[in-house]
Amino acid sequence: MVRIIVLLFVIAVIAMVVLGAARMIRSFSAPEPAADSPREILRRRYAAGEIDEDEYLRRMSGLSQEW
Repeated sequence: MVRIIVLLFVIAVIAMVVLGAARMIRSFSAPEPAADSPREILRRRYAAGEIDEDEYLRRMSGLSQEW
């Protein structure tokens, strides 16, 4: 009985370590742009064919400038 409890405890500790490591790795990866960020809206409009490549590049360069 004690061996089963110790085994379950060890499994729980290992699971917490693995989940913690996975969460840390995700937090260090580059954040995804917000769904309604200006860059994402431009990407969607370009992909949908609403704007052409020149317009897309011009507007993206405008967003890249620091004011």
